[in-house]
Amino acid sequence: MIKVEGKTRAILLLTGVLVLGFLFWYFSSLVTYILISAVLSLIGRPMVRFFGGLKYGRFSISNSVAAFLALFILWVFFVGSFRFLIPLLINEFQQLSTIDFNSVIDVIEKPIQQWMQFWGEDAAPESQGRFMTLLKAQLGDRVNFSQLTDVFGFVAGTVGELFIAFFSVSFITFFFLKDENMLRDGILLMIPSDYEEKVRRILHSIYNLLRRYFIGLLFEVTMVGFLVTIGLTIVGVGFSHAVVIGLFCGLFNVIPYLGPWMGASVGLLIGIAINLNADFMAHTFPLLGLMLLVFVIVQVIDNILFQPLIYSSSVKAHPLEIFLVIMAAGSAAGILGMILAIPAYTIVRVIAKEFLDNLKIVRKLTENLN
Repeated sequence: MIKVEGKTRAILLLTGVLVLGFLFWYFSSLVTYILISAVLSLIGRPMVRFFGGLKYGRFSISNSVAAFLALFILWVFFVGSFRFLIPLLINEFQQLSTIDFNSVIDVIEKPIQQWMQFWGEDAAPESQGRFMTLLKAQLGDRVNFSQLTDVFGFVAGTVGELFIAFFSVSFITFFFLKDENMLRDGILLMIPSDYEEKVRRILHSIYNLLRRYFIGLLFEVTMVGFLVTIGLTIVGVGFSHAVVIGLFCGLFNVIPYLGPWMGASVGLLIGIAINLNADFMAHTFPLLGLMLLVFVIVQVIDNILFQPLIYSSSVKAHPLEIFLVIMAAGSAAGILGMILAIPAYTIVRVIAKEFLDNLKIVRKLTENLN
């Protein structure tokens, strides 16, 4: 009788999981809005607590007003950033869209041939020519500057969807900010009573870890983009170009370890593209060297100051461990997987610590989690 009840319970649990998974897939847009709102509420929670703690005599700010103020500040920051960056991006992409990628290859062809001759004196000219032809064939179709303006055509065609997303995320975020436990209580409603206490502890740990992670990540992205922009402007890159490159570097920096160098590669490519008419050895090459120096200096500052602040207080994992997770996620889901790797891995570790603590490997991987 007990075995039959156990099997029935397992079947019902499995059925519930499958139904829940189907609902998540079917309402994927709504789930996406909820996840974005959850992240924004994590970032805005300190502001809600700050405003809620302000008092002047008998006057104090209600939780609703504090949530509204926090949401307002978040949107002022994001909308203000986009209002400043979008015109620069449009202008930059319009300039880049007129550039033929093969022209970029032609500019660097001679320096590459000289570099190949330096490292291999027996490198025949025909082999060098084959290398450049292969480079054009492999990258020419993938790097098409003329397609950049299509991005804004796509965005313009989805203004309605963006407005719905903006309103939905704002509405959900407001209530998440107003009631700190709303999301947690909603999740607990779907959890069997036997596991409720464990899940409560899991959600508490995830909340604390991810809140520090996302706040630190937002600070890191902003500072890296700002420092790259200032540095490139100082070494002679035009301000508008420096802002765009700084934006790319900041966004790519979301991907630990590999992201900064991906952003630097994009920056150097833009640096070559905007100086096609200049003498490569006399002007472009020294400028690229100075740009690379800026990227290295910012990366050193990031490694010494910013990343320890984020990963030591939130992820609490070994750097090699993080690197392997990022590579695995990148192989499975590309750039998006690399971006989501750290938050997802943090959640998995917290859950494993609570339910699989009897395994030695789990105890080792989660020993630094509180």
